[in-house]
Amino acid sequence: MKDIFFKNLIFKERGKIRKELFDMRIFSTYSAKIKNYNHIFKKTVSVYREAVDFMIQVCLQKWEDIRKEDYLCSPVIYVERLCHRTKQNPEVPYESFDRKFYKLPSYLRRSAINEAIGKVSSYKSNLKNWEEEDPNTRGRRPSFPRAGYICPCMYRKNMYQRTGAYEARIKVYIRNTWDWLDIKLRKSDMNYIDRRCSGRRKCAPVLQKRGKEWHLDFPFEEFLELCDVDVADRIICAVDLGINSAATISVMCSDGTILGRHFLKLPKEQDCLTHSINRIKKAQQHGNRKMPRLWAKVNGINHEISVKTAKFIMDIAVLYNADVIVFEYLEKKGKKRGSRKQRLHLWKSQEVQRVVTDKAHRLGMHIARICVWNTSRLAYDGSGRVLRGKQAGFSSYSVCQFQNGKVYNCDLSASYNIGARYFIREILKSLPEKERLLMEAKVPPCSKRSTCTWSTLISLNAELMSFVS
Repeated sequence: MKDIFFKNLIFKERGKIRKELFDMRIFSTYSAKIKNYNHIFKKTVSVYREAVDFMIQVCLQKWEDIRKEDYLCSPVIYVERLCHRTKQNPEVPYESFDRKFYKLPSYLRRSAINEAIGKVSSYKSNLKNWEEEDPNTRGRRPSFPRAGYICPCMYRKNMYQRTGAYEARIKVYIRNTWDWLDIKLRKSDMNYIDRRCSGRRKCAPVLQKRGKEWHLDFPFEEFLELCDVDVADRIICAVDLGINSAATISVMCSDGTILGRHFLKLPKEQDCLTHSINRIKKAQQHGNRKMPRLWAKVNGINHEISVKTAKFIMDIAVLYNADVIVFEYLEKKGKKRGSRKQRLHLWKSQEVQRVVTDKAHRLGMHIARICVWNTSRLAYDGSGRVLRGKQAGFSSYSVCQFQNGKVYNCDLSASYNIGARYFIREILKSLPEKERLLMEAKVPPCSKRSTCTWSTLISLNAELMSFVS
């Protein structure tokens, strides 16, 4: 029994590290400003959105036929045959489409059909879920799909041609027809794209408007290899994004050994953020509700904190050659309640995780997220719930007191628990079901993710090593 169990254990000799390469696709978008044109593209976007709305109505009426799997063509071709007349398809039910959208490029027509099918499919799914819910507790009926603010894609050769280093041709709706238009792109944008994206696959650009200016957004696709190491040999960065401190990082091994502790405090930026929020409060007390200038300043400060926090996390991960960066899972659905500071903290944390995810994947690192419940409320040593701030008689909310009287940094304790929960999950996942149930019986806290702490990981490792010996 011990020999069989030992074979299934994740703990192996330190010199024997299993590495597997995982291919991962990453999409990134870079924008280039179009010079000299401000209003000429409005009609192009308007016509495309009207075409999408038309196709949405067609899909709603013919949805039962579209979702059938017995027809010989794809859904896009099926819908196109309903609207577009050709020599092979002279009779169409919706002949008004060709009259209304005369000479619409075929790529844009099929793009509009794809958009419409996606929106109608989402609407039908949401409607079905809404009908199955309790009438007394369900919310409003899902609204009918609309084109919204989508923008046309400039498909290569047919819609977009690059004629020079800083020049291109795009097909737009101009002078009541679809014709080619020569445009000039900003030099600094194109030089940046050519320098950064030379080894990536370029996709079709998208025409976008930001403010009063028009841009071409160039998407790029690249394949990266993520290296996976045995759990026993992984080094992780457990990150706690707090309200009082920007980030608290614990570098941890699978046996619970702490390799490093790092704190990031941005007092200047936090003071500026608090001052800006107080200005908004004062303005609201006097009846002013919108205040776009003040909110723009708050969002700018919050963005600056996010960028600096993400850079700090990546610097620590590179310093220790970490394999995984572990965050708390942030619930993004539903209404976000709480104070302005708490809501801004949530937005900041989401942006930090997004930026770190992009940078980590480019360096071959993995990103993991664990259950957020009780990471700060439970002491890392297993002594139970902690008392924070005024509950324990402290002026600072970042300091807590354990049940055994120990005073500790609350964010640091939370980072220990974050890293421990990740290793507990991965260890249990690598074991067969029989051995996993045995471990959960011997170490009961590890069976429930919201109760796991750093002490739980230590106990789990001790039980595993007892079987090995």
